[in-house]
Amino acid sequence: MRELPLSFDARERIAKPDLSGLARLRFLTTVDFPPFNFIDQSQKLSGFHVDLAREICRVLEIEAKCQIQAVTFEELQPALEEGQGEAVLAGVDMTDELRQRFAFTRPFLRLPARFAARTSAGISGGAAAKVDLSAILAKPVGVVAGTTHEAMFKAFFPAATAQAFPDRAAMLQALKAGTVNAVFSDGMQLSFWAASADAAACCALVGGAYVSEHFLGEGLAIMNRKGDPALTQALDHALLELSRSGRLNEIYLRYFPTGIY
Repeated sequence: MRELPLSFDARERIAKPDLSGLARLRFLTTVDFPPFNFIDQSQKLSGFHVDLAREICRVLEIEAKCQIQAVTFEELQPALEEGQGEAVLAGVDMTDELRQRFAFTRPFLRLPARFAARTSAGISGGAAAKVDLSAILAKPVGVVAGTTHEAMFKAFFPAATAQAFPDRAAMLQALKAGTVNAVFSDGMQLSFWAASADAAACCALVGGAYVSEHFLGEGLAIMNRKGDPALTQALDHALLELSRSGRLNEIYLRYFPTGIY
């Protein structure tokens, strides 16, 4: 599935609050989380989050008040608390501890777990999404030891055998070499690896996408200060409009052309 699953109910309505008193909307992000945030060949800040921030400001009709500033990941929370920005758009996990300190929009993107398997097993193109998982699960499936994906695999497929590897590089090398026929891991990372020169067209994503709030969290959202509920509502309004219009999907496909679902 290439398209982004809808994050909002298309029938839902979220009113756009009055933002006339808003002096500035500065999004805080980072430069080291491609394809979400990175410095491009022109030395400009780019990425999924950057384009999303600009589209949010367009929907809210506040382009003149909209800014994007990159800081280190460690600086995001203190910068937001100190008023250096109004919102964080940088892949921050929505933990219980952070929810006590900050407000969050609704999730706009979930990062699923996926299977990747060797194409030599007759898996390619559109057939990859329809592959019979029973054949894959009949043999050991590679996972990275001690990760949430290992725990998720064992919970979702208790009858299957997990073959643990010390790190992601070792797991992917085993898949490429044929030591294992399939692996279970982060869908985004597997998608980019399968399309990379390092994979040498050995493998493809197979089956469907697996999401789990328990294992993988609620997904990506925008974080802002709790004392500004109108801004949280405005951001949710913009995200809903972008989801409904298909614009959110367009941005997603720009940075994830082969899809992660």
